[in-house]
Amino acid sequence: MANKRLIAIGEALIDFIPDKSGCEFYEVTGFSPKLGGAPANVCGAFARLGGAARLITQLGSDPFGDKIMRELAEYNIDTSCISRTDKANTALAFVSLAKDGNRTFSFYRKPSADMLLSPGQIKSEWFEDVFSLHFCSVSLGNFPMKQAHCAAIEAARKNDGIISFDPNLRYQLWDDPNELKKTVLDFIPLADILKISDEELEFITDESDYKKAVSKLFVGRVKLVIYTCGDKGAYAFTKNTASFGEAHKVDIKDTTGAGDGFIGSFLWKINELGITSRTLSEIDESRLKECLDFSNSFCAESVRKYGAISSYPALEEIRK
Repeated sequence: MANKRLIAIGEALIDFIPDKSGCEFYEVTGFSPKLGGAPANVCGAFARLGGAARLITQLGSDPFGDKIMRELAEYNIDTSCISRTDKANTALAFVSLAKDGNRTFSFYRKPSADMLLSPGQIKSEWFEDVFSLHFCSVSLGNFPMKQAHCAAIEAARKNDGIISFDPNLRYQLWDDPNELKKTVLDFIPLADILKISDEELEFITDESDYKKAVSKLFVGRVKLVIYTCGDKGAYAFTKNTASFGEAHKVDIKDTTGAGDGFIGSFLWKINELGITSRTLSEIDESRLKECLDFSNSFCAESVRKYGAISSYPALEEIRK
């Protein structure tokens, strides 16, 4: 595998996972604290497969921040670019799980430490060994972390990193859904890879037909669009080719972090195949299929267990 590193920027938080699923939020009687946050999860997937991963975020000077630092290190995620602050607490998210494994969130983040990370804290030397920079929309609200993303994207681009964007929409974090949509549309053209789910496609593109919707997403630098449809499988499109990967039929316990596991394992696979920002647009159908099948296998293992990174399989588990 190319000796390059996945870097993710954004939130790392504590997901409080309920002690029972298939019920309303008010019926939950207890929660277990688990490491969460989509960028952290993507790093976790990449690292579980044996890749080098680094997270850029900011945590509070509090016990939850200590817990996250300790767990990231246990998952072999580089924490050297994580700042700590006493100006805000570490973000928390309380999760409830419906009968079908889908989730609702209640966030404690007004503001949280990650939101206050400023562009001046981003250092160019962090990106000298970058393979890909991954980010989501949770940290793109009107606070300093948004500009920190812009600085990170610029630094990664200078080092030929693949820019990967998963909007990962969390509507309840935005006062105005139009502002969320505008922000996502502003950042899509900066990405080489865009990962989008069936639940997000129409909101972002105003198209219900996925073929029409996907064609609208090839703007700016976008070279590859990954369209995930949960248990119905996933598609990948370049401007020249397309491929589909079927999902595995498994008993789903928890979908927390499944989308993050998908893109994290997909990025690991294209790194293993030696694909770079310069060759990404030339990827052929068989390689796309290989990457989709790999990520579907990864997710099939993940959703059979509870939690996000703690549920991610190692490479040998997938190869079985």
